[in-house]
Amino acid sequence: MAGNSKRKGAVRKGGTKKGQTVGSGGVRRRGLEARGATPKATERTYHAAHKRAKAATKSSGGPTGGRAPRGKPTADGPEYVLGRNPVVECLRAKVPATALYVVLGGEADERVTESVQLAANAGISILEVQRPELDRMSSNGMHQGLALQVPPYRYAHPSDLMQQAIDSGRPPLLVALDNITDPRNLGAVIRSVAAFGGHGVVIPARRSASVTAVAWRTSAGAAARLPVAQATNLTRTLKDWAETGVQLVGLDADGDVTLDDYDGSGPTVIVVGSEGKGLSRLVRESCDSILSIPMAGDVESLNASVAAGVVLAEFARQRRS
Repeated sequence: MAGNSKRKGAVRKGGTKKGQTVGSGGVRRRGLEARGATPKATERTYHAAHKRAKAATKSSGGPTGGRAPRGKPTADGPEYVLGRNPVVECLRAKVPATALYVVLGGEADERVTESVQLAANAGISILEVQRPELDRMSSNGMHQGLALQVPPYRYAHPSDLMQQAIDSGRPPLLVALDNITDPRNLGAVIRSVAAFGGHGVVIPARRSASVTAVAWRTSAGAAARLPVAQATNLTRTLKDWAETGVQLVGLDADGDVTLDDYDGSGPTVIVVGSEGKGLSRLVRESCDSILSIPMAGDVESLNASVAAGVVLAEFARQRRS
């Protein structure tokens, strides 16, 4: 036993046991440790995306470069109205703009002159910029040397909107829009609701036109005076409103009651669908009545904003009398 130099478990030269015969010094263990998430392409200095981002930042003078933001606005960011006619119309309608951009060296006409004067009177910042800066603000460069920055619209909560209508001392009169995707229709409805003594408008948060500069302009400034609420779930909002005692009246050419026979002098919510799709199934089922507008001739339906205006005018007449 004393003469045996081989200890138990030792690896003999030429043996078949595989593996390292010396330690790795912890290198192998450290190599197996997690290294975290893979960096974004723009954060990897060797990646082409990083080089493009760096070049774009350099050309703009920094993250913003002190210039107007590029591209389309985000959902929470400002919007830009482009073109001389749209800009002067927004300023005439007293759209709450934050800045007017005028290109340096551009040919001025009466619209540019009026826009600058209206902006100055309203206390809106007037910024003279180079043409490339306005080009970056528009996808097609059709700005005509004039742009107006409009902040995001602040929507009311549906519950607050209904409470304000109840507290007004008059029977609530509101309009709910379902499947309306054209901001011009939205703006026209807002204008009609304000004109005929309504308390406000509610729209779905998704798949619906929102209060953009186009809607502002079409409303002729009424959007500044009339609250507009956004509902996460329009059907749920209508059912909640129904519990306050209002009547939900949907508009449809195949309605079960006509406008001539309906009493809209009480608390009422007029529910308007799109000209093509009409009311969605769940919204229609939530309505207490489906109202049709009597028409002469072969016209099958009215534009959504026109239909809303006709009904609002009749309900306003009933309330006056």
